[in-house]
Amino acid sequence: MNRTVFLFPGQGSQAVGMGLDFQRNSETARTLFARADDVLGYSLSRLCFEGPEEELKLTQNTQPALLVCSVVAFELLELIPDYAAGHSLGEYSALVAAGALSFEDAVLLVHKRGRYMQEAVPVGVGAMAALLGAERRTVLDSLARIGSGTVEVANWNSPEQTVIAGHKPAVEEAVSLIQASRSVFLPVSAPFHTTLMVGAEARLGADLDAVPFHDLRFPVVTNVDARVIRTGGEARDALKRQVSRPVLWLDSMERLKNENVTCFVELGPGRVLSGLMKRIGRGWPGAFSLLNVEDMASLEKTRQAISSRPTA
Repeated sequence: MNRTVFLFPGQGSQAVGMGLDFQRNSETARTLFARADDVLGYSLSRLCFEGPEEELKLTQNTQPALLVCSVVAFELLELIPDYAAGHSLGEYSALVAAGALSFEDAVLLVHKRGRYMQEAVPVGVGAMAALLGAERRTVLDSLARIGSGTVEVANWNSPEQTVIAGHKPAVEEAVSLIQASRSVFLPVSAPFHTTLMVGAEARLGADLDAVPFHDLRFPVVTNVDARVIRTGGEARDALKRQVSRPVLWLDSMERLKNENVTCFVELGPGRVLSGLMKRIGRGWPGAFSLLNVEDMASLEKTRQAISSRPTA
């Protein structure tokens, strides 16, 4: 059976102008952006459409901005997938789409999540770096030898891409020791998805306990376990543990392969997850398709492509 998964991007996919085409052409989009503005008490929509970029890049703005753009794309597509998954904050978008979490609750939660994560470690103390071409065993063995502070794996993104994070000197030492074919320091100051985020995780956990969760209308594969979940309780638990633990994106995509998923649809700005899937699926035995929805043209193209797919 040919199955479809909707993928929701995380931080790093944002760009000034995102969602503007939807806003201009859809009353549904205009309503959702207005609802987000009301919840937050400031014009998130203006930041998405006009910037400035430096303000949009602030974590507490980036996270709700990406969530709103992704949910708008999902609502306009008007199709239900067999599965969903979201990268880091994208998991909130996936859970809104699946009906586990209300739109308003999710917008406010990810705004707080971004603020808590930024406040957990002082600016300049933490760092993140993407390692390209380093084997998993080499990364783990090297990190165990670092003595200048905390450094851990934050994202297992693809066979060729691993993100590490922690105290800045420790990350710099790890990059020097591992000597990946290429390494890139990411433009963030907080070491997301490491044990340095435990304080942020505790603060967010209290907020997650205060909002209702519902059982999912379609299953979601979680970041923290690469496991298929179907209940509201499982969703809340996964989000609680997600902040200080690595994103198991490679494992999640492998899990979807084992669930016979052959169509991957990225919903939201950019094509970061599509790029990762090209690398992850390079050695897979069967063919799969990649689609995206980030404006009205790609929306219509994706709707037609999914509607014409055979179901078996």
